[in-house]
Amino acid sequence: MVAIAQSPSALNLELTQTQALCFDQFFEHRSEDGRYELVDGRMVKILATREHYDTAALIQKNFEQEIDRLKLNYVVNNVAMVLTTNKNQQEQGRPPDVSVINRDIWRSDRLNYQGIREPIQVAVEVVSSNWEDDYIDKLNEYEQCGIPEYWIVDYLALGSRSYLGYPKQPSIFVFTLDIDRKYKFIRFQNAERIISPTFPQLNLPEPNLPEINLTVEQVLAA
Repeated sequence: MVAIAQSPSALNLELTQTQALCFDQFFEHRSEDGRYELVDGRMVKILATREHYDTAALIQKNFEQEIDRLKLNYVVNNVAMVLTTNKNQQEQGRPPDVSVINRDIWRSDRLNYQGIREPIQVAVEVVSSNWEDDYIDKLNEYEQCGIPEYWIVDYLALGSRSYLGYPKQPSIFVFTLDIDRKYKFIRFQNAERIISPTFPQLNLPEPNLPEINLTVEQVLAA
């Protein structure tokens, strides 16, 4: 998603220019005129194309099908606001394009609108023109807060060649925490089936269960 550094109202503009907001203050002053995130103490408006939303929706649909089919203890949505911290240990509020959350955590306080402070299971970000946010900032934040699985969906091949190869190709990266709680990743391209530790049967069918193959090409065709 593209984040635009503008505040939702004149009152909030004055506030964000004079003080850095923490996670709780962000919810107190957030406007309802669009989607916002908390970045380095400021409210930042999020804009995305329809293609961006369609790509995220396809992934969310596949996750939902697996959760329902296997009766997994997760919920999946695109509205969760997750508490992270930046490299200066300043609180951030990140809304992944797709979030997979432990059902017990999500339902522990269903009247709460203050966001999620525990690590979610999977965060998916669909890359936009500000690709460094997903490849660098959010990668570091999600690793630091302990999100076990993080997808970067670079359907426009906007990232650097060090990630995408030469020539650059649309790719999906699945990052997982190792025993040292550091991310390692696998890059998937073209017709390769995407392997998810959280949803292994997307690629590895169990006996007597239908095979579900989510490939990079299918995501790109959303």
